[in-house]
Amino acid sequence: MRALVLLCLLNGAFAQNGYSWNGPVRIAPDPDPNAGSACSTDKFSCGCCLMVQEVNRLKTYFNKSMTELEKDFQKTKESLRVVEASRVAFSVSLFSDENFKCYGPFSEMNKVVIYKNAFLNLGGAYNMNTGIFTVPYSGVYSLAVTIFSDAGSPGNMLAACANLQVNNKVMARAKEFNNNDQEDSATIVVAMHLKVGDMVTVTLSSGCYLCDESYYNTFSGFLLYVTE
Repeated sequence: MRALVLLCLLNGAFAQNGYSWNGPVRIAPDPDPNAGSACSTDKFSCGCCLMVQEVNRLKTYFNKSMTELEKDFQKTKESLRVVEASRVAFSVSLFSDENFKCYGPFSEMNKVVIYKNAFLNLGGAYNMNTGIFTVPYSGVYSLAVTIFSDAGSPGNMLAACANLQVNNKVMARAKEFNNNDQEDSATIVVAMHLKVGDMVTVTLSSGCYLCDESYYNTFSGFLLYVTE
């Protein structure tokens, strides 16, 4: 009886541990998912494929980055072109020699002062024949006018005066009426928003005149920045 029980226990133990009377039971391994693939048959080719995939991925990334950089470059280039094209500056004087001359007086009101000597006319917006500065780009401009007059001899009345006008409308005035000295001057300096096509001029009122023997009477302006 005891021998029979012992045999049953040994049979159960062998069954749990995968053993039989014919020896240990061999359990088949899990199937290889890559069995039959190039990587399982040719490790070198598999490595090359992975390298090609990585190179293609990097190529795609760099091409995308290059496209974005080219777009940014074109935007910057266009902005620079606009800035270069919109450079506007002029500086002119009434006379260009050292001979004493006078401009005026005139009987008409708001006689346009035509400055004949140009120190600078970048963009060609100031017309040397008409004395008109035609605004080429809408934006904020800095404008300056200096006037000077010499009575010519002691005791003579001075009548130095000028107006800064935009489209025939007076925006600022400079004047000096005095008989206590022989020379007088005044200055206008303004910054204003102008639209494309606006006409800026310096004018003399009736009875005013400007006299000098050098470059004292000037008109200058430049574009600070463009606006839409």
